[in-house]
Amino acid sequence: MTRLAIYLQDAHPITEAMQYVTYAEQRGFEAVWQADSRLVRDAVVPMAAFATCTETIKIGSGVVDCWTRNPARLASTFSTLDDLAPGRMILGIGAWWEPLASKVGVQRRRPLTAIRETVEACRLLLADETVTYDGEFVHLDGVELDYVYQQRRPKDVPIYIGATGDKMLELTGEIADGVVLNYLVSPEYNRKAMDRLADGAARVGRSVDDLDRPQLVVCSVAGTRAEALDGARLMVTQYLGQQPHIMKASGVPASLLEEIGRVLTWPATHEQVVAASKLVPDDVVQMICAAGTPDEVREKVGQYMADGCTCPILYPLGPDVRMMIDTFADWTP
Repeated sequence: MTRLAIYLQDAHPITEAMQYVTYAEQRGFEAVWQADSRLVRDAVVPMAAFATCTETIKIGSGVVDCWTRNPARLASTFSTLDDLAPGRMILGIGAWWEPLASKVGVQRRRPLTAIRETVEACRLLLADETVTYDGEFVHLDGVELDYVYQQRRPKDVPIYIGATGDKMLELTGEIADGVVLNYLVSPEYNRKAMDRLADGAARVGRSVDDLDRPQLVVCSVAGTRAEALDGARLMVTQYLGQQPHIMKASGVPASLLEEIGRVLTWPATHEQVVAASKLVPDDVVQMICAAGTPDEVREKVGQYMADGCTCPILYPLGPDVRMMIDTFADWTP
């Protein structure tokens, strides 16, 4: 059976999102990933909500940042989530992006070191160990998850890193249980990403096949390709204009990125996004999204899987989320 996951941001009320997650579980999806990248909806609250309305589906943060949560609090948060749905939580973590980070006073200095230290400390705490850690960013002095009224046990919470650039991909291959590959990239990007993951894995005697490699894929399903492309265009424009790491990895010509950047940055109004979207041609949307009829989007998702993605995390655009779920349920690439 094909591994499938769904990705939710803030487009729907949480109670409505819970219905979609329940339906995805019924249709055989293995995971839901909740966004936490923009200052709009924290991942933890909807993750807890999803746990209460499902039985088997895994629930991941896609992804929390390593700067605004102390590793001890991060570990205690995911330990608590594991109490709610034992063995079903995934800690997805990343290094955030500009200009959002600096606008809230976070200096993204040496993000590779910050991610390494946070992942190492969280893993030890979730393993029910007492941790002393004196790093550049993480400082813990005999810290443990302070269980008093519950059974002490290691928590089965794998750690995945949201990685896009070469160095972060290499670090992920070295220290993580999995990678959350980004969206708005072409399938060709995946081939280079697999090489970088393999380089990092080789440092510790692993191979790229030892890492799970789910990938965010923007998915716009409609009756015609033109309708689907229009459904994806605003989201594509927003991310190409606001998130430099996605811009760099997308393969979109620098001249177009510069044009978009003159119209919008972060934060942006809906009117600014609409204005910038008029600059984005169909072929760019088609290159970095799965947009089209059901057959066309399945074909595009299959390309990402052929180039290294182990589980597509489908980000549904458009009003009919169930249609997207049904498009992929029972699908074999």
